[in-house]
Amino acid sequence: MEEPRGARGWEGGAGPGDGQRDRDRDRDGDRGWDWDQDQDQDQDRDWDESAPLLPPPPSSQPPGSSFGCAVLNLMNAIMGSGALGLSFAMASTGVLGFSILLLIVASLASYSVFLLLSMCIQTAVMSYEDLGLFAFGSTGKVLVATTIIIQNIGAMSSYLLIVKSELPGAVAGFLSGDESGSWYLDGRLLLLITSVCIVFPLALLPKIGFLGYTSSLSFFFMAYFALVVMIKKWSIPCPLPLKSAIEPLQVSNSTADCKAKLFHLSKESAYAIPTMAFSFLCHTSVLPIYCELQSPSKSRMQNVTVTGIGLSFLIYFMSALFGYLTFYDKVDSELLQSYNKYLPHDTVILTVKLAVLFAVLLTVPLIHFPARKAVLMLFFSHIPVSWICHIFVTLALNTIVVLFAMYVPDIKNMFGVVGSTTSTCLLFIYPGLFYLKLSREDFLSPQKLGACALVIFGICVGLLSLVLIIFNWINQ
Repeated sequence: MEEPRGARGWEGGAGPGDGQRDRDRDRDGDRGWDWDQDQDQDQDRDWDESAPLLPPPPSSQPPGSSFGCAVLNLMNAIMGSGALGLSFAMASTGVLGFSILLLIVASLASYSVFLLLSMCIQTAVMSYEDLGLFAFGSTGKVLVATTIIIQNIGAMSSYLLIVKSELPGAVAGFLSGDESGSWYLDGRLLLLITSVCIVFPLALLPKIGFLGYTSSLSFFFMAYFALVVMIKKWSIPCPLPLKSAIEPLQVSNSTADCKAKLFHLSKESAYAIPTMAFSFLCHTSVLPIYCELQSPSKSRMQNVTVTGIGLSFLIYFMSALFGYLTFYDKVDSELLQSYNKYLPHDTVILTVKLAVLFAVLLTVPLIHFPARKAVLMLFFSHIPVSWICHIFVTLALNTIVVLFAMYVPDIKNMFGVVGSTTSTCLLFIYPGLFYLKLSREDFLSPQKLGACALVIFGICVGLLSLVLIIFNWINQ
């Protein structure tokens, strides 16, 4: 049976750019490595890790995914825990400030995908790591793989932070009396139990294709989340009811907090762009989706990208806007926590919590898969991959992620640090650098100038945000 193109990056047959790849290999022969030999060695040692996340379609079906399926797959890669932090980002920057920044990040994300696709056509490789290999040799491949590992650990930790913060409230929603202080309402303990009993066993599977289908529900859960946020805007009064030590609920007489700010600048604004970058990062999934697309071409995939990012932008913006207009400056860094304070026993909010938790518990093992593969490539490439190594790496990753989720106090810190470092690298810096290195266009061409601007923007925004975040930590 013919192997699907997505599994080996066009190696299974003649693909676009083969002649170009041969010329590039001859040109780069003095680098001391052979691209095909490196690919074959990677395939030999990847064991079952080399299997695609989704199983190939049966031979009776036409190969490739439709345009609509590709858009849904891309939106599934985009939509995630970042949606819960964007209302806080809007409160930190103002409605117009947030709108401008979100539009800039979404546009640059689409443009950086265009650059990646251009490099993909030129080099005939189908993975982010191999683009790093082609551009900067083994150093580039190691750098990209390391960045992906850190990014995936941050993403998994942000998902498990949601489990720690939302699962106790979901459990309490099914209880009638006040059971505060019970062990089954301890977020850290519940996080540990779900990680050991659900996340770790699913992450151990060498092939987790079925999770690829079930985790695609996360997009619909996020759309449902945005719809509920819009509806619940009229269920919470403004001024917000404030908790009092004397009375269970006391309404503030001030209406100054019920006015939306168009522009706002504070120390919390440093988290805005990193959270947006974290929210729109899908670049490690773009090339596999391109491989599985029917009649793949750069223009067709670019249309998929623009459509997917555009629809994600709409859902992100609406949920952030109505979340902010509900709580204004009192919005929590994780939006569902704000609803826990003011609508603790609301049935619709409880269904949203359950939907988000279900999506999280099925998505975290899926993110384990590329992270584990990158770890095996970096640290265990010199030994044959075995079940012992497989279990050890999975356990180590799971332990690191759980510890981060347990002891990071706020999800905005995870968004801030990961978003300002690895997310900006994968979203802005690496695509621009790869294009500047590999493209034969004149440096003053529009595409190269755009790539240069993308790199400068990523470096400046990433460094500035990280410095401000660290400065805030020191002050606190």
